[in-house]
Amino acid sequence: MKAVVSKLHCSSMEEVMVVRRRPHVVNGGGFVVTDCKEKIVSKIDGCGVLGSKGELVLRDGDGNDLLLIHKKGGVVQALSIHNKWRGYSYDYQGSPKPIFTLRDPKHSCFSIIGSIRISVQPGNCYFDVRGYFPDRDCSIIDSTGNAIAQVKEWVGSRDIYKVVIKPSVDKVFVFGVLAVLDYIYGESTSC
Repeated sequence: MKAVVSKLHCSSMEEVMVVRRRPHVVNGGGFVVTDCKEKIVSKIDGCGVLGSKGELVLRDGDGNDLLLIHKKGGVVQALSIHNKWRGYSYDYQGSPKPIFTLRDPKHSCFSIIGSIRISVQPGNCYFDVRGYFPDRDCSIIDSTGNAIAQVKEWVGSRDIYKVVIKPSVDKVFVFGVLAVLDYIYGESTSC
């Protein structure tokens, strides 16, 4: 698989990461991702930290911004049957560069719960989310039908879960998608 954000965030072997949700009263919510050695790999901050709805930031373990995610708004968005989220990385000059667009069906009496689709820029590559994130039982599936990452329940806790990431998969992309799912389902990154 080609790196979505950067080759620097890909591993040559399968990795298991642990995600710990932060309560809103502690650091404004969000979550922390650790590797098998309990080293912090990523931190995701939502509106409790940033102060604005529909905005998420994914940072590395040292606090450097890796991904900025915005929920699209406006009149056109209000009339759409999907919510759109856009993920941006930063180029070497510090300018935002579009990476992906995530579409999720709006929750209303008129919409049927459908799949969540992620389109990657540039090109026509796409991914789907299958399963149900709040139950910690979902996968990110590539356009050929292969699971690139799986979210699995951590026995005995709703605030901790594990993510199994396949070799050569961009971890920043995976956790950017999971940050949006966390927000969509009203968990630690939402207001």
